[in-house]
Amino acid sequence: MNFLLKSLIIVFIIFFQFSCSKKEKITVLENKDLKSQMIDLYAEGYEAFLEKDTLFAAKKFNEAELIFPQSDWAPIAALMTAYVYYSDDYYSDAVYHLERYLKVYPKHKDIDYAHYLLGMCYYENIIDEGRDLEPLLNAKREFEILTKNYPDTEFAIDANFKLGLITDRLAGKEMYIGRHYEKSQKWVAAINRFKKVIEDYQTSIYVEEAIYRLAEIHFIIGLEDEAKKYATLLGYNYGSSNWYKASYKIFNKDYNLSEKEIFSIKEKDKKSIFKKFKTRFKSLFN
Repeated sequence: MNFLLKSLIIVFIIFFQFSCSKKEKITVLENKDLKSQMIDLYAEGYEAFLEKDTLFAAKKFNEAELIFPQSDWAPIAALMTAYVYYSDDYYSDAVYHLERYLKVYPKHKDIDYAHYLLGMCYYENIIDEGRDLEPLLNAKREFEILTKNYPDTEFAIDANFKLGLITDRLAGKEMYIGRHYEKSQKWVAAINRFKKVIEDYQTSIYVEEAIYRLAEIHFIIGLEDEAKKYATLLGYNYGSSNWYKASYKIFNKDYNLSEKEIFSIKEKDKKSIFKKFKTRFKSLFN
């Protein structure tokens, strides 16, 4: 009985291994030195990556790193593990391996690329900054590290570009909330939001409107000197701005904009904002 039971178990194990071999790729390491084995694993991972077998490729690169962690190939294999996950939108896995790379290889020559790729993982994972700012702020942090510590690298150029877009999105969120507070006559809350835009997001496309809103609110609550200060600031820095022209109405009740003029201001302002976006996305409009 025991012999029969053992025989059945052996048959079952053989059958199970045969079935698995059909479903899963298995790497057989020959009797080679560690470096040769690691290079073979790296090559196998790269071939799988080209064939778009993401999970198997990541597994092989990870094995290549772990089998010979003291070699020059190890940090490259670690980066490749992260990259193949990123390339197929496995962002959380890519983030995990990039953060691990930064801890294990803090002085590796490709550290700038790791920060860039980490920033891209967060940046491409932005769904709705209105509900979740964390990916946006994490991307901002990584791109700022890159531009501050590695300003002469090829990745810093794109990081600067994306920081501009992130700034506009963060400023846009503040403006949206500020307008809501202004409509609800929550003056202090609105003022704080608009001030944040001109203090923290000075390069955003919303600065002119934020200054105008501050002039408007201060005039409404009776602080005319403060309102004039913001109107002067608007005129000094944006004398040709449509928002500065709109501010005439704040201080001169007899100054009436016709419906045509109001429409013209709105249309010009939209074109101005589009022009700024077009400058940033220049390559898309050629």
